[in-house]
Amino acid sequence: MGNAILQVESLVKRYGDVEAVRGVSFSVEEGEVFGLLGPNGAGKTSTVEVLEGLRTRDSGRVSVCGLDPQCDSQALKHEIGAALQSTALPDKLRVMEALRLFASFYKRRRNPQELLERFGLKEKRYAFYNQLSGGQKQRLALAMALVNDPKLLFFDEPTAGLDPQVRREIYDIIEELKRDKKTILMTTHYIEEAERLCDRVAIIDHGKVIALGTPRELKTRSGGTTRIEVRLSKAEPNGTLRNLEGVVDARELDGTYVLHSQRPPQTIVSLVKHLEAEGNELVSLEIATPSLEDVFIEMTGRRLRD
Repeated sequence: MGNAILQVESLVKRYGDVEAVRGVSFSVEEGEVFGLLGPNGAGKTSTVEVLEGLRTRDSGRVSVCGLDPQCDSQALKHEIGAALQSTALPDKLRVMEALRLFASFYKRRRNPQELLERFGLKEKRYAFYNQLSGGQKQRLALAMALVNDPKLLFFDEPTAGLDPQVRREIYDIIEELKRDKKTILMTTHYIEEAERLCDRVAIIDHGKVIALGTPRELKTRSGGTTRIEVRLSKAEPNGTLRNLEGVVDARELDGTYVLHSQRPPQTIVSLVKHLEAEGNELVSLEIATPSLEDVFIEMTGRRLRD
């Protein structure tokens, strides 16, 4: 299946009559941070759980560190590390005890004291788990994922539910791991997370990969356009704003009109003239360069967090 540290070919995972993963294929190279980006329920977690050996696949081929997770789960656990969406430890387990306990499960182990220092938990080494903040619990989860010095790390929504400041702290940690050439597969539904951290991204929707490439490559699929988001005092008939000068795509999403324009100044002038003629008013206007969400919107007509 090639030289990639992880390869997935035509992966299918069903839960009864529901097909959660519908023929997903991608590969991850050593030293790469690879992101699975998509809305909640897209099939990201199901995919990762199959790769970790936590769930059996219905069809397809999978290789993780040269092993089949379904057949070689015991050998695989020594080669990978994982931080799940939520980590629940006993309330009265101390931080250092948690790291030593997890280290005892593996044949290859990192120094727990070194991990405490690296993840900013040295002063909390004797604290009970229930005394930690949400950010400290997540940093502990990341430290435990590294305790066996894994070849491949799985981070499933590593910053979900965290406040913006703590999220940035987790970003810094992942960027440090990236500089250390750690191979990471992470799932996320945060656009900025994928664009900032990932070398390549697979955008997943309804269990299928709908786009794959570097963030820059994917954003060029917006055709070099600029995104203009406007809110109006009155609704516009469907398709009206698509006829504005320079506009190549226009959609209404939750009361906001998202325009993609090849000539933003001309589009704005054309918009103002149109609104004056129709007796409508501009409530707000925002201009931005294309993002991965624009790729998703253009391919699905929905926002990533819908």
